[in-house]
Amino acid sequence: MRFLRQSMIGLFLIAVTAGLLVVAMGLVSGAVEERVNKEPRIPQKRERIFTVNVVAATPTEITPEIAVFGEVQSQRTLDLRSSTGGVLRYISDDFREGGQVRAGDLLAQIDTSDAEDALARAETELQSALDEKRETEQALVLAQDEKTSADDQVGLRERALVRQKDLAERGVGTAASVETAELNLSTAQQQVLSRRQSLAQAEASIGQADTRVARANIALAEAKRDLDDLQIIAEFDGTLAEVSAVQGGLVSANERLAQLIDPSALEVAFRVSTAQYARLLTAQGNLRPAEVKVALNATGVALLADGVISRDSAAVGEGQTGRLVFATLTKAPGLKPGDFVSVAVREQPLRGVVRLPSAALDPQGRVLVVGDQDRLEAISVDLLRRQGDQVLLRAGDLNGRLAVTQLTPLLGAGIRVKPVLDGADKDKTNLTATEPAEPTPDLLELSEERRAKLMAFVQNNQRMPAERKETILNQLSQPKVPAGVVQRLEQRMGG
Repeated sequence: MRFLRQSMIGLFLIAVTAGLLVVAMGLVSGAVEERVNKEPRIPQKRERIFTVNVVAATPTEITPEIAVFGEVQSQRTLDLRSSTGGVLRYISDDFREGGQVRAGDLLAQIDTSDAEDALARAETELQSALDEKRETEQALVLAQDEKTSADDQVGLRERALVRQKDLAERGVGTAASVETAELNLSTAQQQVLSRRQSLAQAEASIGQADTRVARANIALAEAKRDLDDLQIIAEFDGTLAEVSAVQGGLVSANERLAQLIDPSALEVAFRVSTAQYARLLTAQGNLRPAEVKVALNATGVALLADGVISRDSAAVGEGQTGRLVFATLTKAPGLKPGDFVSVAVREQPLRGVVRLPSAALDPQGRVLVVGDQDRLEAISVDLLRRQGDQVLLRAGDLNGRLAVTQLTPLLGAGIRVKPVLDGADKDKTNLTATEPAEPTPDLLELSEERRAKLMAFVQNNQRMPAERKETILNQLSQPKVPAGVVQRLEQRMGG
């Protein structure tokens, strides 16, 4: 009985399974038949509309700026050197690094013992020469008096001879008296000749005495100059740098003891490309005195200065490109010679110019604008300047149109869009030439070769301050580097 019961249950399960299989096969075949016999339905196509940010292209007058790097220099720098060797006996309290001195201050003095002795000897020699000159002048006066007396004696002898001859003609005098008178006249004339020789010698002594006095004066002036050279005097108001002198130290001739820098006469030297230099020239080919703004950016602090371009270098320089330009700083609080600063040079104003983001310009020099039925149109424009992440354009068909601020590969002429006015860019269109928009910094991913070149240039730059160099190297070591830093460094490299 047990076997029969289990057999009946197994047959029942087999029957149920077979029935379910038959039902399933019927459902599948019906679905396949319905799918095959069903007519295909074509979906309705709709045009895709993209949302884009736009800005009104309003022409205005804009003053472009050339952004470069430069180095602050002093227009007046003086090396303080020792003219002779010796021991430093005196050093001023201000004669130290960063000491503030005024014109005429005594900064240091070398041992003056030998120079003072030489000056005393020169004064003694001059006094001796003056005494000798007085003696020769007195001798000259005596020689003149003796010659005058000798001339008088000749006159007396001549008259005596005439008188003796007259007496002899009348028979009163004798021939011996006449001969004696003639001998006396000859002796008097010989005496005159001797006095003339003495007078000539006295006059020659006067010339020699004058020469000796002149030589003594020269020696005295030289001794005074040598004594003055032992004193180091500040020639103008300034600040001392690179001070290496210590009191009691032995210095050699022409050794530099310090450097005197005028902090009020600063200038900045910066290099621009040839194209940028051409935009700074006048119609006559002269360098225009353009305004410059200098900034030393530190962590959370910026030192600002104003200036005017004064001159440019006479030659390009070996291995250099572009032009080296100098600008005189009128107000430079806090800046020091040697500072590595950023320089913004104001160009001539451009009229009828449209300012747009750089992303609005495609490689073919075209801008997409919103046309009829909100469809995009491509307009060719003239690129005038690049200012950070913005471009200055000029095109007659662009004036007053809504320009797309960000191009993507999906956008092109004929695409229908939904324009959204960019509020930030709308504010930028209202900027004037005196208030340019601040560019938003972009980040770049550098190749290893490009990164290595930039870091090597910064490390080998001896004129860049250590703090600034460390900051730039930290930026270059990051995965993404600010585009402005890369651009300024490559301009500095001449690339």
